[in-house]
Amino acid sequence: MKESNNLEERMSSRINRRQMEPGKSWIQTTFYKRECVKFLPVSWVDHRCSPVCHVCQNLIRCCCGRLIGEHVELDSMSRGRGPAPPMSSPPSGDREDWSVTKHTKASSTDAFGSIDFQGSTKRTCRAKYVRLSCDAKPEQLLCLMLREWNLAPPKLVISIHGGLENFPLPQRVGQAFSKGLIRAAETTGAWILTDGFNTGVSMYVGDAVKLYGTHERRKRNVIGVTPWGLVENHRDLIGQDVLRHYHTLGNPLSKRSSLNCLHSHFLLVDDGTLGKSGGQLELRRRLERHLHRQRIHPRLGQRVPVVCVVVEGGPPVLSLVLEYVSRTPPVPVIVFEGTGRAADLLALIHKQTAVDRKLDTDIKEDFLLRVQAVFGVGRPEASQLFTVLTSCMGHREMITIFDSESEDHLEPDVAILTASLRGTPADQLSITLAWDRADIAQEHILVYGQQWKVGALEQAMLNALLMDRVGFVKLLIENGITLKHFLTVSRLEELYNTQQGSPDNFLYHIIEEAKKCRLSVGHKISLIDIGMAIEYLIGGAYRSTYMRKSFRAVYNQIHSALKEASQEGSGMVGKPRKRGVDPATAPQTQPPFFRTAEPYRRKQENPSLPHELELASPAELGGTSLFVYSINDLFVWAVLMRRQQMALFLWQHGEQAMARAVVACRLYRAMATEAKERIMGDSIAEELKKFSIEFGQLAVDLLDKAFKENECMAMKLLTSEMTDWSNFTCLQMAVASGLRPFVAHSCTQMLLTDLWMGHLNMRKNSWVKIIVSILLPMAIQLLEFKSKAEMSHIPQTHEALQFGVEAASSGAPPTETAVQAEQCDAESGRNCAQSRSGLAVRCLPWARKVYDFYNAPVVKFWFHTMSYLAFLMLFSYTVLVRMESRPSAAEWLVIAYIISTAVEKTRELWVSEPRKFRKKLKVWFSEYWNISDFIAIFLFFTGLVLRCQSDPARTAGRLMYCLDIIFWFVRLMDILAINQQAGPYLTMITKMMSNMFYIMIIMGIVLVSFGTPRWSILKPDEEPSWDLLKQVLFQPYFMMFGEVYAGEINRG
Repeated sequence: MKESNNLEERMSSRINRRQMEPGKSWIQTTFYKRECVKFLPVSWVDHRCSPVCHVCQNLIRCCCGRLIGEHVELDSMSRGRGPAPPMSSPPSGDREDWSVTKHTKASSTDAFGSIDFQGSTKRTCRAKYVRLSCDAKPEQLLCLMLREWNLAPPKLVISIHGGLENFPLPQRVGQAFSKGLIRAAETTGAWILTDGFNTGVSMYVGDAVKLYGTHERRKRNVIGVTPWGLVENHRDLIGQDVLRHYHTLGNPLSKRSSLNCLHSHFLLVDDGTLGKSGGQLELRRRLERHLHRQRIHPRLGQRVPVVCVVVEGGPPVLSLVLEYVSRTPPVPVIVFEGTGRAADLLALIHKQTAVDRKLDTDIKEDFLLRVQAVFGVGRPEASQLFTVLTSCMGHREMITIFDSESEDHLEPDVAILTASLRGTPADQLSITLAWDRADIAQEHILVYGQQWKVGALEQAMLNALLMDRVGFVKLLIENGITLKHFLTVSRLEELYNTQQGSPDNFLYHIIEEAKKCRLSVGHKISLIDIGMAIEYLIGGAYRSTYMRKSFRAVYNQIHSALKEASQEGSGMVGKPRKRGVDPATAPQTQPPFFRTAEPYRRKQENPSLPHELELASPAELGGTSLFVYSINDLFVWAVLMRRQQMALFLWQHGEQAMARAVVACRLYRAMATEAKERIMGDSIAEELKKFSIEFGQLAVDLLDKAFKENECMAMKLLTSEMTDWSNFTCLQMAVASGLRPFVAHSCTQMLLTDLWMGHLNMRKNSWVKIIVSILLPMAIQLLEFKSKAEMSHIPQTHEALQFGVEAASSGAPPTETAVQAEQCDAESGRNCAQSRSGLAVRCLPWARKVYDFYNAPVVKFWFHTMSYLAFLMLFSYTVLVRMESRPSAAEWLVIAYIISTAVEKTRELWVSEPRKFRKKLKVWFSEYWNISDFIAIFLFFTGLVLRCQSDPARTAGRLMYCLDIIFWFVRLMDILAINQQAGPYLTMITKMMSNMFYIMIIMGIVLVSFGTPRWSILKPDEEPSWDLLKQVLFQPYFMMFGEVYAGEINRG
């Protein structure tokens, strides 16, 4: 990693220095072309020629392949400047050999830009290209492709070699080659290297891209390393940073070839020759070696694999194969059998030498004859090629033969990828992890009997999570990784601090909002920060597990132990990692972190140790899990990091699926709101909203399925406290998330109805029966009540259960009906133990009926409504009649009612779930009606204090009463909100009023803009006073409603 970073820094500095040169781009200052500057004829003819000899100019070619007239620069002797010597053949010992270094001159490249291939009717085919010298540095080439051409770094290099001329390819073999090559390249992010021509094997690579490749050019990483001198019409490409139109139809009589239009990039290698090949091979070889030295991923130490694919081919291909397998390190080669010539010979000799790597004597002669017939060469050349073939078999473990006719052959893409896997199983697993090919890891790496180093799979699991490889996370879990033992505090914090694929740092912004401060540069996110962010997003009284004292105590202990361990020096190197205290000295109390409904019970049982916490095990700080339900912590991490596919996978594992779905819905919705408010882009907000809807639909589908299977258990799921989520219920979280389909579900509505009615069993005219029973308590005995079996899905308070036991013990003995009610109903999921103390409906004791009646929420509501209406009548009477010096009886009742209301509101505030008083106030005042009640109570007591004084304070107190009653009348809307007819109207009015705010602002601007000039024209001699504000706005306001003040106009 450090080497690659240093390389990027060096290349960046070179780019910056060269880009400062005026008039030249970085490509011009980095890459060069080559031109022959000395004419060395191929054949020497004894004749004297003039400086403009047409024979020399039109017939005699230089060793570079050009005529003398095609040389741009020649020395004075070659161009005939001065007396031309006779061109007689020099002695054999004095004959000079042409070379690139001596006889060519390098200058800035004059051909780079984009090629627009003509003649493609189906889709637009364009490619990047550059003309460069054959001695270009591979570091510069990599920088060109990554920074200038914006290619993604390769995770695999597939080098294609084979026949240069056109050859027939069997349909089955061609289909396997095409499909396998493209699938292997696209699934791994590989670079495909070819010679780039529209002939031979390169043409088949282009056809594979056309048939099976994607239409997106950024994913077509097919790079042609092509000799400049062999490109047909290469002069059409000359131009600097231009778009050149290129016709792929060339001259059939020409020895040069046109470029293939399905390639994405071209490196046009110029060695100063024309019509000759081979100069590009050394550059391609150096480029492959440099790519192999790159890291396959920033988190992994493995290098980019290189694999050679052989399809058909002539004698030079055999030498290339030998060179590949003889490298250090060697490059694996996969040969497609059945493609012809060199590929078939390699496949044949590979099969014949499978036993002892030696060819039988009787087969050798037949093989030599086969070589002569395949390549059309003589006996000496065939012997040399046979020697090359046998040398290749000395490295036969690096050669893989793919036979499409075989019954047990692998898929072609799997064959290509498995052939490139080398090294230890851990290295191979890391490479497949970078490719995101879990299928290969499952079939060829994570197999039975494979030996693994300690911690290798845990490190692979961490890398899979950070790289968002869902398939590998699933595979590793299936092969023995236990999340409970894998997840530690340090690993979880590493997951949060690695911003893989999220450069916007959205989580940092949320933490800043939660902490109300700016994070420093390089701030390391802690689990405490995550807890604050979760509480901020969910809101209300939610308490994150990371913010509890029990967790903070162990968290601080872990970090102090890590700090002490880091200060011990190098003495711990090579020893087992210990991140905690000694087991012998560790306090033996309770586990460090409980996710239960009563997390502080142990503190009450052992008051002598109020601040001590137990360790789950002595090895906890050494790497095992701190969490009881670690899957939930990973699930929250995936949601906060916006990794939807990972979150969906983790949602499917573990318990409390419905709870996690509604929590994810809430988190995503809050994050979408934050993204919209911070103007981070509509795409992020829409993406988060989409994720929220997806998890919300999962929660609804799960509720629907559970409701169809078992209605009673489905309702219990809605009201059961989620100990992992601050003892919230699914119904509470769904309401907080605004998940309307969940709340509108039949199961939820039935549960809310049962909760609202309590133990009362009423279907029609319930409000009439309740009011009559409130006014005439004896009518309670005539009402119907539900049994305990019918109320088994309703959460009961401890006092209600205790009262029910006492009432049942003092009642009549159970009857036959009661015994039948105790039987289990397996289909409905009811527990017989829950209905054991429940009597028949008609045999409930009178005390139990009275208790259940007055504890029903609907009865409490009507009792409160009736008392509230009586209070309003008394309060209205108080403000309407003359106020005496001493309060009247009606006023004393009003005072008592408001005092009781104030006490009740204080109790609500005090018993609210947040522990900190400031958080209690924040949660309590987040409700609109609480704010209204606070203002109403405050105004009343202020008026009460003033009315006890003498005039004029008493008058002010009465005015306070008159204003205060407005808030108490408005409070009736909250009571009306539960009505099925009035409730929707109130909701619409509330939303309309919030939307009317900006309309009122516009109206105010219109009023001021009209009233100010109107009054200034009518009253030019006004004195300064506050009455001017009323005059400016008063009459224009009523003019909007049709009042024109005609009387004033007539007087005027």
